[in-house]
Amino acid sequence: MHGGRSIQFIAVVYCLAYVPYAVIVRWMSAIVYAPLGRPLTGLEILPACTLLSGLLTAVFVWWSGWWRQAHHATLFGARLPCPTPWTLLSGIGTAMLLFTVPLSFTFQGVSIPFMQLLMRGDVLVIAPLVDILAGRRVGWYSWCALLLVAIGLLLTIRMRGGLHLPPLAILTVVLYTLGYFIRLGVMTRIAKNDDPNTVKGYFVEEKIVAIPLAVLALAGLSAAGFGAQGNQLSFGFVGVWSSGQLGPIFVLSILLVLVSVLAILILLDKRENTFCVPLERSASILAGIAAAVVLNVMGLGPAPTPSEIIGAVLLIAAIAVLSLGPYAAGARRSIPLV
Repeated sequence: MHGGRSIQFIAVVYCLAYVPYAVIVRWMSAIVYAPLGRPLTGLEILPACTLLSGLLTAVFVWWSGWWRQAHHATLFGARLPCPTPWTLLSGIGTAMLLFTVPLSFTFQGVSIPFMQLLMRGDVLVIAPLVDILAGRRVGWYSWCALLLVAIGLLLTIRMRGGLHLPPLAILTVVLYTLGYFIRLGVMTRIAKNDDPNTVKGYFVEEKIVAIPLAVLALAGLSAAGFGAQGNQLSFGFVGVWSSGQLGPIFVLSILLVLVSVLAILILLDKRENTFCVPLERSASILAGIAAAVVLNVMGLGPAPTPSEIIGAVLLIAAIAVLSLGPYAAGARRSIPLV
C-alpha cells in the first residue's frame, strides 16, 4: 500500500496514463512534418522530450517535497540531494530506459503491442532471477502470472513468424532489458521495504543521475555524427525547438513524469519482484494494445493481431492471479491445522 492506495489501483492509473503517451509518440512519428517532407523520427523527438521531462521531474520533486527524503551533500554552502553508490548504479540503468522506451514506439513495420511484449517479456524473465539471487521468497501466484505472460509472449512471436526486427529495434530491447536488470537488482537490495520515504528518496536520487546521463549520452551520439541517426539527434537538440511540435512534446513529457512516478510506486512495493514486475509489465502491455486500437481508429496503424489480442487476454488473467493470489495464500495460512 502507498498512502492508502492499493498497488492494483496504482497499476490501473499507470495503464491509463500510458495509453495517451504511446498514442502521441506513434502519432508524431506517423504524420508528415511539412518542412522535412516526412514524419519526425523517434531520435528527433527524444532529446527535447528527455530535457523537458527532466525539468518537469525537478519541479515535481521540489513541489512535492520528495527531495527532502533523499541523501544530501553540501556544495558551496548549499545542501543538495545526492545519490548513494547504489542509486548511482540504478540511475545508470534507468538512463537506458529513458531513451529506449520512446524509441520502441517509433519503428515502422513493428507494432506497438509486439515491442511491448518483447521488452516487458524480457523483464519478466529476469524478475524471478533477481528475487532468487536476493534470497527472497516467490509466491505461487507470482510464478503462475509469470507463466501466463511468458505463454502470451511466446505465442505472439510464433504466430508472427519470428522476431524480424530492424537492428536498432533489437538493440533497443537489449538495452532496455539490461537497464531493468540493473535497476531491479538495486531496488531489491536497498529499497523494497514499503517505506514511503524510501520510495521518495530513491526516486529523487535515481532521477538526478538518470536524466543528465541520458541527455549526455544522446548529446555524445549526436556529436559523434553516426550518419542519419546523428543528424536526427542534432535536429532533436536544435531544430525541434522551432519546429512547432513542442506542444505534443510537452504533453509527452508530462505523461512521462507521471508514468515514472507510478512505476516506482509499483516496483518498490515490498512484495517480491515476481509479483510487482508482472503487474507493472502487464499494465504497460495492455496500454500498448489499447494505444494500437486508438491509432487504428485514427488511421495511423494496424489493428492488434489475433495473437496480440490473445496475449492481452493472458495478461488480464495474469493480473487477476496477482490480485487474488495473495488473498488466497493469506486465507490458507489463517486456517488452523487440526
